[in-house]
Amino acid sequence: MIERSIVSQICQCLSQFPVCAIVGSRQVGKTTLAKSLVEESYADNYVHLDLENPQDLNRLSDPHLYLEKQRGKLVLIDEIQRKPELFPLLRYLVDQGGYQFLILGSSSPELMKQSSESLAGRIDYLELNPLLMEEVGGGVAGMEKLWLRGGYPLSYLSADETASFRWRSAFIQTFLERDLPQLGIRIPAPMLRRFWQMAAHFHGQLWNSQKIAQSMDISGPTSRHYLDILENTFLMRVLQPYSPNIKKRLVKSPKVYFRDSGLFHYALDILSFDALQDNPNLGSSWEGFAVEQIIRRAPPFSRFYFYRTAAGAEVDLVEIRPDSKPILYEMKYSLAPKPDRGLYSAMQDMGAEAAYLIYPGTESYPIGSGITVQSLLGSAP
Repeated sequence: MIERSIVSQICQCLSQFPVCAIVGSRQVGKTTLAKSLVEESYADNYVHLDLENPQDLNRLSDPHLYLEKQRGKLVLIDEIQRKPELFPLLRYLVDQGGYQFLILGSSSPELMKQSSESLAGRIDYLELNPLLMEEVGGGVAGMEKLWLRGGYPLSYLSADETASFRWRSAFIQTFLERDLPQLGIRIPAPMLRRFWQMAAHFHGQLWNSQKIAQSMDISGPTSRHYLDILENTFLMRVLQPYSPNIKKRLVKSPKVYFRDSGLFHYALDILSFDALQDNPNLGSSWEGFAVEQIIRRAPPFSRFYFYRTAAGAEVDLVEIRPDSKPILYEMKYSLAPKPDRGLYSAMQDMGAEAAYLIYPGTESYPIGSGITVQSLLGSAP
């Protein structure tokens, strides 16, 4: 049974802030989750406005008049990025007292700028992502299914692999042709689709704007702009290199990942788990899947990087927690993983006392020198 782990965070947010924002990509389940929560917790003491519904948009033809009558109720506003001019009004109302808003939206630079300028100190943001392993269960079989199909609920819950693949195809088409233009992004869909497919070949690798720009006959800054779009709309994760104060020649380019493994597999035309096992991108696919699971299971205020020196010391993922030494992660698609020499060097460089080899097995066990073989099925370190 799928159960979203973010529910308690939303409840805490609503108890502390007059405005709580849930952001995330389309079709990730924001509306379903929010409606379920408010129906259970607020009974009839809420109103729901979907700004993709013409009737609800009409209610807000005079937003001040309508919203000021909702004092004492929770106002759920869906797809708020369609009406960013609401943010200053929300600030005015919450400063009067007695108003509370739960807003949902697909993040964009414009949305974040408008809300942060108008609601600073009055709003907290929660990010809703595709499903985690603990939300779907099922042991190794459940992990493999989630890895192949990705965590978008309708993709994961599809009747079979073909239906899941078809859903992801429709999702990307809608995202490029409708969702991005609604966010004010005016780039031809065929161009961005080509960029998105080319980005799949950099999954788990250092980003090279110039190389992809030359392939597409665009400029390096334009290439980076396209990547920013995919990052800001939750399709790509960009990891920056970790730069501790050491006298080492460090790699400066970021690493990029598809945040959802199912969309990565769709970009590479991988339909089945057997085909994934035979694909040359198997290792990078496992790396991206594990990186995303680890980041999203981490405690609050954790920050993440990767580490690589010109001398060969390398770590897939570096976690920095407040008041703690770095925690290192290496992703290994092997049932008998062994640490590389570069991991030992990285531990010494950063003063790390703990490192984990994340593998697809079911047991976790220490192998000495502060290194643990860690099952991705186990609890977070």
